[in-house]
Amino acid sequence: MSSSDNMDNEYEIRDEGLDMRDTEINEDDYEEDEDGSEETKAEVAAQEEKKERKKDIGTDGGESEYEDVCFICRRPESKAGKMFKLPNHISVCNDCMHKTMDTVSQFDYQGMLNHTNWNEEINKWGKENGFANISFVNLADLQGDGGIPNKQKLKRKKAKGKEEPVLDIKNIPAPHKIKGQLDEYVVGQEKAKKIISVAVYNHYKRVATGTMDEIEIEKSNILMIGPTGSGKTYLVKTLARLLDVPLAIADATSLTEAGYIGDDIESVISKLLAAADNDVEKAERGIVFIDEIDKIAKKRNTNSRDVSGESVQQGMLKLLEGAEVEVPVGANSKNAMVPLTTINTKNILFICGGAFPDLEEIIKQRLNKGTSIGYGAQLKDKYDKDKNILSKVTVEDIRKFGMIPEFLGRLPIICTLEGLTKEMLVKILKEPKNAILKQYQKLLELDEVKLLFDEGALEAIAEKAMEKDTGARALRAIIEEFMLDIMYEIPKDDNIGKVTITREYIENTGGPIIDIRSNSIELPDNLNVIKR
Repeated sequence: MSSSDNMDNEYEIRDEGLDMRDTEINEDDYEEDEDGSEETKAEVAAQEEKKERKKDIGTDGGESEYEDVCFICRRPESKAGKMFKLPNHISVCNDCMHKTMDTVSQFDYQGMLNHTNWNEEINKWGKENGFANISFVNLADLQGDGGIPNKQKLKRKKAKGKEEPVLDIKNIPAPHKIKGQLDEYVVGQEKAKKIISVAVYNHYKRVATGTMDEIEIEKSNILMIGPTGSGKTYLVKTLARLLDVPLAIADATSLTEAGYIGDDIESVISKLLAAADNDVEKAERGIVFIDEIDKIAKKRNTNSRDVSGESVQQGMLKLLEGAEVEVPVGANSKNAMVPLTTINTKNILFICGGAFPDLEEIIKQRLNKGTSIGYGAQLKDKYDKDKNILSKVTVEDIRKFGMIPEFLGRLPIICTLEGLTKEMLVKILKEPKNAILKQYQKLLELDEVKLLFDEGALEAIAEKAMEKDTGARALRAIIEEFMLDIMYEIPKDDNIGKVTITREYIENTGGPIIDIRSNSIELPDNLNVIKR
């Protein structure tokens, strides 16, 4: 037999062996598929989902709705330009990459490259002595995409095609409709609701039209003044539910001058940017309510630097007037680790509110300047019992309180809220959609108990609230006090069906009327029919 024949026989034997192995493997795979076909299908589906996600996201991150942020200088892509993409979704801007390369190029690494056992030496030094003043960070462990959370990223600007109006003029809610919705939640304060409704309506129109016949429509910021508990903050919070534009509520008590501990003035706009889901264009047509604005009044009789008073007013001038301001994204103060963006406050409506305590005394001093002797004399205590004396306020009175003239000039509309009377407090208890009494009635309904208040009890609650002189906030404190025992005792007894609060119970001269539900009714034929 020739050598070629022997080679052919060997190849045939080897092929038969391979066929046998393949057959065995295929049979085993088939048996495994029969046993765990559901698990295999689930794994395949999961792998396909991962592939689809990778395709959707893309390797360059172009599909993300947020801008890339430089990992080193924290500038967004709109400011720094195109980014270099590194593993673990790290982005580095062109400037930082060049600075890094220039720094690296200053060292001579030829000795390191020629050192063949460099990795072994590193491991040896690391085990024996460790690396002094060097800490290694696993970038994959950082939270967020590339270690930067989405709340510190800006949304990408949409491609500018055919510009469409932000709002349709026909769909803008009219002032009487806005006021009608406010009436469902806020009692009284008719003038304040009219002023806010018209201001918001004009703001909608300004956003919708921009310019009209080359005439630029400027904004009119509002200053709300009212005693504590009169509904300033609640009015704006209710307004926030009804609007389509972003609305942010900030507090002036934590604001300080730049460079001092506390929130920077620009943090007011940061909250608006967060309310707009980090969309700059949407935030530039929003509404900002700054509460407790009277707390940044000029301090009297102080020799130290007023970092939370007059200096904050001066810093807010550019915000109220309208300017390009640098705003930290996702933080309350500027620092090296927070990205910044530029926002134009030209079309942002500002509503400032405060209680302005002791402003009444300033108004009384001005009104009592007239003569106190003769035919035109006026009594000194003429305005002492005037609940609506704040309605007589002037810009000069607010300036004497401590607000600088430049600040007041940027708030042309001054809106005063009335002090709450006994009748208004009774209405607040029962008329609004989410009135306090309705809240407690809902709580007791969960225990299948009906809660009622007679008119005498409501008047007694209002009288006690008037004594505390803290406005509508006193109502909840009073109700919580006398409802404590009722809320404690009702779950003990399932037979209680109805509780009626009386005036005597509020005044601690009697108790509530408690009705017991009847579990069964005895019929003439002595049959008991269970009703509950």
